[in-house]
Amino acid sequence: MPLDGKSILYTNKFLPWEKFIGIKDAFPVKGHSIKSKLFSVPDCQKIIKKAVVDRLSELYNVKQFSEYGIKYQIEFFILNDKVTLMIDTSGESLHKRGYRKQGNLAPLRETLAAGMVNLSRPREGVILVDPMCGSGTICIEAALLITNTAPGINRSFVSEDFPFVPRTVWESVRQKAREAVVPAYTKIFGFDIDRSSVELARKNASEAGMSSYITFGVSDIKDFYSPVREARGTIVTNPPYGERMGDIQSARELLEIMGKVFSERVPNWQLYIISSDDELEHYYGRRSDKVRKLYNGMIKCGFFQFYKNKKN
Repeated sequence: MPLDGKSILYTNKFLPWEKFIGIKDAFPVKGHSIKSKLFSVPDCQKIIKKAVVDRLSELYNVKQFSEYGIKYQIEFFILNDKVTLMIDTSGESLHKRGYRKQGNLAPLRETLAAGMVNLSRPREGVILVDPMCGSGTICIEAALLITNTAPGINRSFVSEDFPFVPRTVWESVRQKAREAVVPAYTKIFGFDIDRSSVELARKNASEAGMSSYITFGVSDIKDFYSPVREARGTIVTNPPYGERMGDIQSARELLEIMGKVFSERVPNWQLYIISSDDELEHYYGRRSDKVRKLYNGMIKCGFFQFYKNKKN
């Protein structure tokens, strides 16, 4: 069947929407279309909404829906002319863990921070430090990871209100997640020059239930030393890029300071730095061992990894 408005309308009318959506429930539509003949999102929204309304109208014998009950967010995704239809069961995006009520000027997505920490390979006997911790996201995600704490354990999901999902399912899964938590096998430290950011990081860590695993403090990067004498350590950090905070020149001056301080004071530590600056290695003063390409929001970045303890 060719992809056009009529085909989507026809197909949607045969989907069993009544298994999920009651006569009083709300069912807004949103979505995306990429590399497809149907590229107008508003038009696709109208087509899908009409199809659902037509089917439910026939089954419920009503012409208009009040839509004041439970909200079932219908989402569509059209890629290369293939249509996927879904009902959102999460509500807030899954990268939002529920602990960060507010961030600083340029916070990392929690999922990105978790990925960065995971790539740094946290291990027993090696402390993990973010010397520019901002609102504490990297440190908190590290604590969640090393304690095997489910990242969404303290947040809610819209499907908790869906009548066809038993409340006991949620209670059982959360209980299993709590039972899976293990003791931390390493220490985590976060520092920032801005006192208000450090206070915010402490508050966020408390919301996440991770306060006991993280030590936060106010410190300028120029004054950085290992918080534990003669410790083996890993640095995972997100310094200002000069795109959303400050300017590129000050960001590069900061990279020069980082390169000097880390090479002199923690020369054998492994370093993991995310940045949108393609010239990071030049200003940092060392060639990275590996660079992974990724995005911080809409900003194309590199995740620069230094782990072979050498300086070029």
